[in-house]
Amino acid sequence: MTTTPAVARAERIRERVELLAEQLDAFSRDLHAHPELGYQEFYALEAFTAALAEAGITTERGAGGIPTAFTAQLGTRKSGPQAVITAEYDALPGVGHGCGHNVIAASSLGAFLALAPLFDGDAHLPGGVTLVGTPAEEGGGGKELLIQAGVLEGFDAAVMVHPGALDVAAGPSAAKRQAVATFTGRTAHAAANPHLGRNALDGVVTAYQAIAQLRQHIPTTDRVHGVSLEGGTRPNIVPERAVLEFFLRSRSIDGLLALSERVEAAFRGAALTAGVAVDVTWDAEPIYLPHRINEPLAQRYAQNLADRREVLPVRWEADSPGSSDIGNLSHLVPTIQPTVAIGDPDIPGHSRERADSTLTPEGRRGIVDSAIGLARTVADVLTDEELRATAWAAFTQAGAPVRVGDLVPLAPWPDFPTPPLGPAAAHRGSAVEN
Repeated sequence: MTTTPAVARAERIRERVELLAEQLDAFSRDLHAHPELGYQEFYALEAFTAALAEAGITTERGAGGIPTAFTAQLGTRKSGPQAVITAEYDALPGVGHGCGHNVIAASSLGAFLALAPLFDGDAHLPGGVTLVGTPAEEGGGGKELLIQAGVLEGFDAAVMVHPGALDVAAGPSAAKRQAVATFTGRTAHAAANPHLGRNALDGVVTAYQAIAQLRQHIPTTDRVHGVSLEGGTRPNIVPERAVLEFFLRSRSIDGLLALSERVEAAFRGAALTAGVAVDVTWDAEPIYLPHRINEPLAQRYAQNLADRREVLPVRWEADSPGSSDIGNLSHLVPTIQPTVAIGDPDIPGHSRERADSTLTPEGRRGIVDSAIGLARTVADVLTDEELRATAWAAFTQAGAPVRVGDLVPLAPWPDFPTPPLGPAAAHRGSAVEN
C-alpha cells in the first residue's frame, strides 16, 4: 500500500514529538516551578530562547515593543501560506499556573519544533510557520497589543491548545471588559455632623446592589462580577472616596456593549442617590472579544488526533464560558483553541489543583498529544488549499473582521517592567505569594 505525503508527514510529526516528550515535560515543569505574572515573564522568555536555540532557531525578543513577547520563524514569511502558533506562559497571583499555561507553552513549543525538520529535504513545507509568544493573557491582553502592533497580521490560520476538563475540538468563550467606578463624596465627622458629609461608600453599596438586581434580568450566559477596592479610611470619617471594579462578560459583542450601558447607568444612578460624584473608567485593560469558532480547522484538529485520543466535536454552547484574548485574534483570522483533558473533570480552573494536575502523567500525555495535533493541523493548513478555503469561508460566514478599536477607544498600553539585569533577577515576577 502506498503511503500518501500527508500520512507520512503525520507519522514524522508523531515520531518527532515523542522524541521531544522528555524535554517538553521538563519545560512545562520548569515554568510551573517559576510562575510569573503578566508582562513579567522574563524567566519564561529565557526558557523559550534556550529551547529554540538548542534546535538552531533564533528568537526575536520584544515583539511589538512588548519586552516579554517574542517570535520565531520556520520557512519564509515572504511567500506562500502562513500559520501562527501562539504560546501563553503567564501565571495567576497566588495559585501559579492554575490555568495550565505551562502546558500551553510546552505544547506550542513542541508543535513548532516538530515542524522544523519538515521545512528541509523531500518533505519541504511551503510558506512559513511563526511561533509567537503572547504574554499576559490573564487580564493584560497580550494578543490584543500584538494585534495593534501588527505582529499577528498576514496569517491563514492561528492555533493553540488549552488544558481543560474534556477533549473538545472547539467551544465558545465570552467577551469581557472592565469597568472601574470611583465615587467621590465629602468628609465629615460621622457622629458629630454626618449631615455635612456625602458618603462615597453609600454610592458603592447602592451600585453593587443595583447590579446584583440587574443579574436577574440579563441573559443567563452574561456575567457581571465585581469587588470593592476602596471604601473609606475609618468608621468615624464619612468616606470621601470609594471604588468598585467590575468585569462584564457576554457571549456576543453586541451583548457586551448593551450590558455596559446598563452597568454604567447603575453606577450613575447610585451616585445620584447618594449625592456623590462618580467617574466611570472603561477598559483599563484591553477588551477580550468572544471566540469566533472555526469549525473546519477544529474538525481537522480532531481528525489529526483520532489515533491518540477521542476529541469531542465543536460545542457551540456552554453555560458560562470564560474569556481569552485568543478571541480577539479569532475575529481577524481563522483560529482554533481546542481543549485537552488533564486531571479530574471536577478540578476547577484557576486553582492550585489545576496547576498540580499539569505535573501528572496525564499532563505529560496532554502536552505530547496537543503538540502532535497542532503540528499536524498546521502542516495541513500549509499544504491543503481546500482546507484554507473552507476555513476562510467559515470565517467570512460568521461576519466581517472585527477590531477592538472599531468598537470602543483602545485601552492604554501598560508601563512594562524593566527586564532584569541577570539570571539571579530573572524570577522577580513570581506569581506565587510566599
